Amino acid sequence: MSYALGLTGSIGMGKSATAQIFAEEGCAVWDADAAVHRLYDVGGAAVAPIEEAWPTAVIEGRVDRGRLREIIAGDSRALPRIETIVHPLVAADREAFRTSSPHDVLVFDIPLLFETGGDTGMDAVACVWIDAETQRQRVLARGTMTVEQFEQILQKQMPIEEKKARADYLIETDTPDHAQAQVRTILAQIRRLIADA
Repeated sequence: MSYALGLTGSIGMGKSATAQIFAEEGCAVWDADAAVHRLYDVGGAAVAPIEEAWPTAVIEGRVDRGRLREIIAGDSRALPRIETIVHPLVAADREAFRTSSPHDVLVFDIPLLFETGGDTGMDAVACVWIDAETQRQRVLARGTMTVEQFEQILQKQMPIEEKKARADYLIETDTPDHAQAQVRTILAQIRRLIADA
């Protein structure tokens, strides 16, 4: 039986980079965002039900995320409907990963882990974090969103102090070397738990 470690944090805090460190340290990583991309791509399980509900959202056999955002912006009922389609498919993808991976530690990279109650299915949760000013600089330096969009995303996410309080492990992502050292410490503890079980 594998050990399930949830990995979460807020936007711009280095979660994807930290997930990569876990992968380099011999863990299998399941990425919630990547799962949604697979479901929306050609042949993905979400394409047909979304096309049935919103025919204009599918272009050349794949869900167009830009069109989907427009639909959500224009219809308050759209997002809950999309979630009823996508969430069970994401859960099935996650379960397939969990049952098929031979690795001892499985890392579940889920941005809204606490917000969606996903932490209940984990053996432990690691939360990446950085100070608010560094977070803001990182996000805005990407050049992919405005200050307003960044603020909107923050409002949808649980405050980082609350996530940190609920997590079993904390990983400060101030430098890559520091993050890697913390990941190695966490994995050493988890692998000792597995060995003693």
